[in-house]
Amino acid sequence: EVQLVESGGGSVQPGGSLRLACTASGFAFDQVGMTWVRQAPGKDLDWVSSITPAGVGTYYTDSVQGRFTISRDNAKNTLYLTLNNLKTDDTAMYYCMKAFFSDPPTIDLNTSTLIRGQGTQVTVSS
Repeated sequence: EVQLVESGGGSVQPGGSLRLACTASGFAFDQVGMTWVRQAPGKDLDWVSSITPAGVGTYYTDSVQGRFTISRDNAKNTLYLTLNNLKTDDTAMYYCMKAFFSDPPTIDLNTSTLIRGQGTQVTVSS
């Protein structure tokens, strides 16, 4: 059974930092591209970032480029997202997803059957 478990969320002030983690099990993690998505209150799921299986290629939505860094440790079956210079607009539930996108996805993430974890909440406020 595929399982994705996120952790590391919290409440921070604008300009702060967090590091999210997603521990994966039930599949060959090192052979699969992975993705972070987020859902702000009252809004749809949005693509944030993706990474290739070996971690060589990384891709970001424009609004987080230069502030967020996606990475992975295949020996630990763990995906990371480092969030720097956080803004209030970054407030959302963050999910890791067993999927890969090199561009903003054209599918509807809200209705797709792509596997994702239970999420971890990030709240940015002063």
